[in-house]
Amino acid sequence: MKAATFKSSDIADTHRIAAALALALPENAGAVVTLDGPLGAGKTHFVQGVAQALDFDPKNVTSPTFVLVNEYPAVRPIYHFDAYRVKDDDEFLELGAQEYFQSPGISLVEWASRVKECLPREFLQIEITVESENARDFRLQAQGQFYKQLLDSVAATVKLSSA
Repeated sequence: MKAATFKSSDIADTHRIAAALALALPENAGAVVTLDGPLGAGKTHFVQGVAQALDFDPKNVTSPTFVLVNEYPAVRPIYHFDAYRVKDDDEFLELGAQEYFQSPGISLVEWASRVKECLPREFLQIEITVESENARDFRLQAQGQFYKQLLDSVAATVKLSSA
């Protein structure tokens, strides 16, 4: 498993890391990205950064806590899941998660640890740690070869943009 940690001191940094991920994806390639961290860690802000990078207004990205999945018609479709209120794996699978995961869109799953048995074998895991009111650590861990290459691209982009 390959991993990298990126520091964010504000929402703009979070959006920059998210944009690097969105723009590193090959055209027509789907992706499954999991987001875990405490309430207020910045999971939805990360999704907003992905959306903005793919020409979708980030103001229209909201946490799907009560609807469980939102679809955003960006340059590449974005499927935004929130497993916080999911009762069990069956309820999550009833959302059509497997079909979303196999599509050419980007599936972003908040609170993914609650449905870890439903995730595909390969995905990019993001664990967000709150360091202070504004500072966050984003630990990205690749599960599978495709995601290792994706992580390398993200790391190179983030490093270049902060230099």
